[in-house]
Amino acid sequence: MRVLIADKLPDAFRTQLQESGAVVYVDASLKDQALTEAISEHKPDVIVVRSTKVLAPQIEAGANLQLIVRAGAGVNTIALDVASARGVFVCNCPGMNAVAVAELTFGHILNADRRISDGVAELRAGQWNKGVYSKGAAGLKGRTLGLIGTGSIAKEVAKRARAFDMEVVASSPSFTPARAQAMGVRFA
Repeated sequence: MRVLIADKLPDAFRTQLQESGAVVYVDASLKDQALTEAISEHKPDVIVVRSTKVLAPQIEAGANLQLIVRAGAGVNTIALDVASARGVFVCNCPGMNAVAVAELTFGHILNADRRISDGVAELRAGQWNKGVYSKGAAGLKGRTLGLIGTGSIAKEVAKRARAFDMEVVASSPSFTPARAQAMGVRFA
């Protein structure tokens, strides 16, 4: 099997694939026409990407292409209609980046509450409005965070919210009170 990894991923992925007998090509810089050319040259059976777009030209260049793996949640960067028409399977790895997304989510929550980016922007402009930015904001402790959906990212966000002593309320079509209890959140 030939595998083309066209995005930056931990080296362990390449190593595991090679140990299983795959021929692996890695080039995280491949995009657009360069990706199309690499697919034509290496004739991979499998393409692995994270955020690199795999569109019609790339899929059509893959004479041997059988599978496109998106190392992350979602498949919005892949031309699903073209892949389907050519019989190329597409899959993703939900939850792979759940911790990173949850941390970014909390960075935005803290920024919104404490106006961190406003203070940084003014400081970089040579101003410091101590009276504005030294006042405590409402803070997160005791506040309620609502989660719509209870997948991998929501579970990681809930963990961080509880660390800030927030009440977490979650809802999802398949969510149950028992799962809410196990997740440490209030069922909605």
